Amino acid sequence: MPVGVEGVSVASEPAQAESLDQERLWIEEAQRGNLDAMRPIFEQYASPLYTTVIMPRLGNTAVAEDVLRDTFATACEKIDRFKWRGTTIYVWLRQIAINKAYDQHRKSKRSRLLADAVKSEVSSETTPDERADAQLMAEQERASNRRRIDATLTKLSDRYRTAVTLRLIEELPREECALKMDVTIGNFDVLFFRAVRAFRKHYGSRDE
Repeated sequence: MPVGVEGVSVASEPAQAESLDQERLWIEEAQRGNLDAMRPIFEQYASPLYTTVIMPRLGNTAVAEDVLRDTFATACEKIDRFKWRGTTIYVWLRQIAINKAYDQHRKSKRSRLLADAVKSEVSSETTPDERADAQLMAEQERASNRRRIDATLTKLSDRYRTAVTLRLIEELPREECALKMDVTIGNFDVLFFRAVRAFRKHYGSRDE
């Protein structure tokens, strides 16, 4: 059973007894600044949003519940932009939920790309220990999410963060990375390798 937002209970079925007129009154009240008026709307639509929109697109209960909360939080933040057109607000909430679900997929894909890129950057000339280090980093990153990756990047020096961002996140060729950093390709390769090692050191720390 999905959870609601800040104590909002989740109804098992979308309420049919309330008329569109009542829904419109709740929305108008919320747009005047009383966000508590959104509570009955959330209670009506939490279950259908979770079971028919969010969960089928994500397949993970914890992530789906987070997306449901984020959907309602965004709805509260943007309720003043909602235009009443004589139809239920559910259509608008559904689109927000779909966008949130797609955002989750993009974050997961970016995390996998970063991890795989780190692994692919290991030179055949590196030592077995160095290859093991990079492979371990790739395995850790693959199981991580983008939030932790972003937090780790903030702990790197500006040059290390730039090297990792250009090569692995923006996926630029080595030549273009070197040009942007105003160094030779050889110097960029050394800088990048050290940046990856620094990333791994901070990523593996437990004080985050």
